[in-house]
Amino acid sequence: MSTEKQSQPEDTQQKRKGLGSLIDETVTSSYEDILAIIDARMELIKIEITEKIAIAASLLIIAVILISGIVYLITTIALLIGELLGHYYLGYLIVSAFFLFLFLLFAKIRPDLLKNLIHNMLLSSHGK
Repeated sequence: MSTEKQSQPEDTQQKRKGLGSLIDETVTSSYEDILAIIDARMELIKIEITEKIAIAASLLIIAVILISGIVYLITTIALLIGELLGHYYLGYLIVSAFFLFLFLLFAKIRPDLLKNLIHNMLLSSHGK
């Protein structure tokens, strides 16, 4: 019977060592998993940020191209009007007066008109 009593404490010690090492392995594994999750999340955030930067840059380039095209179109219209009237400066004067009128209309006379037009266009594009 004395051998059975000695074997029981050894079994309990092995279970305790096994339990301690199991807890240690679990904590270490959980810590490594958490670090892996954080690293993966950081990479995902980097990818999302670079995608948003790429979208913003492409929109900026498209806007510059559009504005350049509009400037050339306006210049062409001014030259055409000036040629039809016989003096190029009259074409530029008429085009400039048109844009000044639009500025006064949207800034001073009816400031909510442009906002309402854009708001209605955005709502209609979403089907509401």
